[in-house]
Amino acid sequence: MMKAIFFDIDGTLVSFKTHKIPETTFQTLYQLKDKGYKLFIATGRGIDGLHVLNDFPFDGYITLNGQYCYTDEQLIYENTIQKEDLQALLDYLKIHPFPCGFTEEHTKYFNLRDERVDEIHRITLNDDHPAGDCQDVVNHKVYQCMCFVDNDEEKELMKVMPHCISARWHPLFCDVSPIGGTKQNGIDKFLEHYHIDLSQTMAFGDGGNDIPMLKHVAISVAMGNASDEVKAIADYITDDVDHDGILNACVHFQLCQKQE
Repeated sequence: MMKAIFFDIDGTLVSFKTHKIPETTFQTLYQLKDKGYKLFIATGRGIDGLHVLNDFPFDGYITLNGQYCYTDEQLIYENTIQKEDLQALLDYLKIHPFPCGFTEEHTKYFNLRDERVDEIHRITLNDDHPAGDCQDVVNHKVYQCMCFVDNDEEKELMKVMPHCISARWHPLFCDVSPIGGTKQNGIDKFLEHYHIDLSQTMAFGDGGNDIPMLKHVAISVAMGNASDEVKAIADYITDDVDHDGILNACVHFQLCQKQE
C-alpha cells in the first residue's frame, strides 16, 4: 500500500513554460492529500525558492538536494559543506573564475553573475540573487554551491572538494553539496520520522539530480519532459508537466481519479 509520494519541483511540479504548478496538478495533490497519502517535496531549491508551491500543505520538504530537510514544525536533518572544502573552492575560483552561488538556510548569493546565471533565472525565476565578495563564506553554514561549470570542469572542481558530491539537472551548472545528503538520504530521514517503509514510496522527477531518488523508491515516475537518462531508470514514464503528467500517472497507479 502506497503511503508516501515525493515530488521534484522544476520540470515536475512546476512548468518551465509558465513557471507555475498547473491547476490539474494542484487538484491531484489535494486529492492525494484527502486520501491520506503523505506528500513531500524533494528539490534542489532552498527555502527561499519554495514560494512557487503557493503554500500547499506538504508533509515535509527535502531541499537543497537533501542537505536541509524539515517539516512545518521541526528540522529533520541538515548537512553543511566543510570549511576546508569551501576554502578550497575559493582558492580554485581565484585561478579559474566562474559564477558560483552559495546557499545558506534562508538566502543565496553569488561571487559574480554572467549570462549563464541570467539564463537559469529565466527558467526558474529563482536565481536573481546579488553578487559580491564571498571571502567570508568559510565562516558561514553553506549547504550547497551552484557552480556554473561544464562536465569537464566539474570533474576538476570535485578533485579539490573531496568531502562533496555534485549533481546537475541543466548543462550550464552543477550543484555541489556535502557527502551524506542527496534526495535519497532525505527520503530515508522522512521515512524514519513518519515510520513508513521504503516499499510504500513513490517519486516523480525529470532531472539528473533526481536519479538517486528514483532508483531508491519502490515506484519511480519520469516526467515526459525528463532527460533520456532519467527515463531509462524509471518504472513508468508519464506525460510532461504541461500535459497532466502528475495526474495521469496517479490515475495509472489508481491513486486518484480524473475529475470531470
